[in-house]
Amino acid sequence: MDRTESTHREQPDAEGPATPTHESAAAEAQDNTKNPSHPWRRRLKRTALTLVLALLLPTLAAEIALRVNYTGDPAEGTYSRTKDAIWLGHAWLDGRKTTTDVTALAHRLESTGIRDLYVHAGPLEHDGTLPKSAYPKARWLITTLHRQAPRLRVQAWLGDVLATESPTGMRLDRPETRAAVVASTRQILAAGFEGAHFDLEPLHSGDRNYLTLLDSLRSVTRAHHAQLSVAAHQIDPLPGFHSFWGTVAGHPKWWSQRFFGQVARRVDQIAVMSYDTMQPLQSLYGGYVAQQTSLALEVTPKSTDLLMGLPFYHENRFGHWNHAETVPAAVRGVRLGLSRTDADRANFGVALYVDFAATEADWQAYEKDWVH
Repeated sequence: MDRTESTHREQPDAEGPATPTHESAAAEAQDNTKNPSHPWRRRLKRTALTLVLALLLPTLAAEIALRVNYTGDPAEGTYSRTKDAIWLGHAWLDGRKTTTDVTALAHRLESTGIRDLYVHAGPLEHDGTLPKSAYPKARWLITTLHRQAPRLRVQAWLGDVLATESPTGMRLDRPETRAAVVASTRQILAAGFEGAHFDLEPLHSGDRNYLTLLDSLRSVTRAHHAQLSVAAHQIDPLPGFHSFWGTVAGHPKWWSQRFFGQVARRVDQIAVMSYDTMQPLQSLYGGYVAQQTSLALEVTPKSTDLLMGLPFYHENRFGHWNHAETVPAAVRGVRLGLSRTDADRANFGVALYVDFAATEADWQAYEKDWVH
């Protein structure tokens, strides 16, 4: 019974039912004035409780599932296939890095599984163009690296903010913008890069203009015998979750598994940005990465390199907890997902984000747990 309600019982006497006295009637009237009984209040409380439970119970169930997903032992042999990659900052192209730095980088990567370097050569302008002044040291970097580490492949990392959630940014719905992006790709391939790596965000699931752009880019990179790679959003942890989150938060964040597969079929490499997951514990983050790995493997063609991102950076903010999103947890999650879904997948690896924020502990964990 609601605490605001009061019950007044009349005590019978020997001669029959009692009649309330003036004092008791006055007291009852006063009590009802202070604590009126409104059925809508009870309904409101019940509705609020129902909404809270409707949100908390599925979330709790999902987190328990992620924790369970982190259990077990990875299969033997689920280690680097020497198809890994790393994102490198703009300092490698704007003159801040020297030959000594390139030598140190080549030495650092010598005993790893890293083959591809995504070197930041942008960002692209909102109209899709790319100033040549953005990568003045490209030829020097590529030549110097090839001299010291010929197995490494240097790709231009090109990105921009899309006008999907704000009035400013690149608009892929404009044919002239897509044409400019294609022209910029020809431009960086002519500068000596061996591939183009695109990171366009926030990119909403189902964007047909993005798929059209990838079709055009693939024709260009194939003609130059170069790589086309993309940084990909995470896949819906629950079917249709991107639609729900877009309604609630205004930022869909995830892609449907179907759209992920459509993108993966149009590129040579697809690198999942499997960090910034909002998970508060290592076990939950690792379980989430295991799930993402399985979901991505299910729809990525065997001919496409699938890379799972590792967090080589350290921040504490909503969406990314440094104590939870660790390299060891990510690698274990990758190996578990690989083991359960396609343990023998050859075109598979991890991608390290990002060189300028990495610690020695990050490198050691990658080499110990993945390169083996």
